[in-house]
Amino acid sequence: MTSAQPRKRPQRRSEIPHGPTQDAGLQQIRDTLPPAPEPCTVEPAPRPVGEEVPPELLALITYHCRRINAYLARAQHLQTLHGDDMKQWQRLVLYALTDAFAHNHLLIGTLAAYLQRHDLDADLLRRYLQSPDPGRYITREAVEHLDGLTGAVPEEAAEPVWMAIGRRIARDGG
Repeated sequence: MTSAQPRKRPQRRSEIPHGPTQDAGLQQIRDTLPPAPEPCTVEPAPRPVGEEVPPELLALITYHCRRINAYLARAQHLQTLHGDDMKQWQRLVLYALTDAFAHNHLLIGTLAAYLQRHDLDADLLRRYLQSPDPGRYITREAVEHLDGLTGAVPEEAAEPVWMAIGRRIARDGG
């Protein structure tokens, strides 16, 4: 009795050598990120962390993801607007991509500062950030952003920009 299905052919192996996987490649990129100009360490907060994710952190992620997505969409859309003008396209696409990167970096740093402030084990923080150096993310701006998000009182007469934005995010919910 013969099967209606054709016989499977043996799978051929590629003769082309494969490089590192995408995950390994991303780790290489993370490992080569430069350190922050002024890395910060955040002192633990007096209040314990509950089981639920605080609403201000959810609002923070919503806020930055919207902006990151808007910059990435703008970078992608520029090909239809300036596909015939390399000088204009390169300028605008790099502006959009570096703005998306800055928002992403600030978001990661603010979350890392929050976890550090709530006394997360340093080894866990390094593992979650997939980086041996959390200081590359926890910058002065990230700490100011966290302070605004958590309602801290500014030490300076003029409230820093990211503190004011963090305060607005917490107030408006993203």
